[in-house]
Amino acid sequence: MANMVGTGVFTSLGYQVGPLPSGFGILVLWFVGGVVALSGALAYAEIASTLKKSGGEYTMLTELAHPSIGFLAGWTSFIAGFAGAISAVAIAIGEYATELTGFPVKVIAIAAVIIVTIIHWFGVRSGGMAQNLLTSLKISLIAFFCLAPFFIEYSARANVRFVPHAGDLDLILSVGFATSLVFVVYAYTGWNAASYIAGNLENPGRNLPRALLIGTLAVVVIYLALNAMFLSVGGFEELKGQNDIGNVVAFKLFGSTAGKVFAGLFSFALLSTLSAMTVAGPRVTEAMGNDYPALRTFSKRNSFDMPVVAIGVQSGWAIFLILVSSFTEIISYISVSLSMFSMFATWTAFRLRKKYPAGDRAFSMPWFPLPIVVFTIATGWMMYFVFTNQSFILWYVVGSLLPGLFIYWVVARKK
Repeated sequence: MANMVGTGVFTSLGYQVGPLPSGFGILVLWFVGGVVALSGALAYAEIASTLKKSGGEYTMLTELAHPSIGFLAGWTSFIAGFAGAISAVAIAIGEYATELTGFPVKVIAIAAVIIVTIIHWFGVRSGGMAQNLLTSLKISLIAFFCLAPFFIEYSARANVRFVPHAGDLDLILSVGFATSLVFVVYAYTGWNAASYIAGNLENPGRNLPRALLIGTLAVVVIYLALNAMFLSVGGFEELKGQNDIGNVVAFKLFGSTAGKVFAGLFSFALLSTLSAMTVAGPRVTEAMGNDYPALRTFSKRNSFDMPVVAIGVQSGWAIFLILVSSFTEIISYISVSLSMFSMFATWTAFRLRKKYPAGDRAFSMPWFPLPIVVFTIATGWMMYFVFTNQSFILWYVVGSLLPGLFIYWVVARKK
């Protein structure tokens, strides 16, 4: 939940209300994103709970497809899935905190990455305490925001309807809906986070499916409620093109002074997402270091039993992306590249069922193979429209995979 609830839901609505000027259409968009995430979670619950190993897509594709595909998944997780997502979260933190502090966005973003990295440098205990505190703050803030409009007098409520009306079906079937799904998929990114630490869980056969499925369902409810509140308070015109949706709504609900305080609270709340990614990401790089002697340095642990090199390199790359990239480019690239490998990973369930009979599987997804079919169709539909309308994203994906292939060729030979 900490991985999912973060940048996406607090920033992406401003890019959706333009192509989808419909309250009902927006909620359908977020519901579809939830169905896609839940479909993927069902597949991952079966695969990861059976393998019982950390590493997410890297481990699944290495063991059940081919090491080269697994390596590319791990490479993509490193450069986009975690470092890229960390940079996007950090930029969002900067957008919110600049209202309160007056410091430049990227200065705040880089400082946030460094602070969280230092916290997790000192082990699971300090990182876990910080994670629990920040996640509790975030969930409490969301609950407060969902309830506040019912008890606070504020300027004119936006005239947004959440029941279907003429033209909604055309919007749902439009290119704008498909491209807006990119931001929603990014917002749900993290539904698979528990699979990255499967090998570190107690009783993964029971706890991993629970974490994936209950966590995803809870976030679907949170996202629908939060977006309905944002729209009912802010409306389409006020939110259009805005990157700090929470600030816009807070300033309208509470005024300028209290709004700045909430801007600071949003910044701290988003640190929870940044922290969760800082924990999960290095597990992939560490797993690759354990498998390939040429990358062994990434599996090196410090005295606090943390993969110190993997954490440091991931944070360094995230800081570089903060300096050179824009928020929207990062989001599109992350959504497409991660969805592609997540789709490949769900397909390994077919191989898993041949390799492990029902008695050897801790969890079996219901309605097999429907969740995989749903996830594949939705992901393929989104990728097609993104590549058609934003062809540069395709070149970003290809350009990032080629170095990964070359590195795999080098390290696999040494292995």
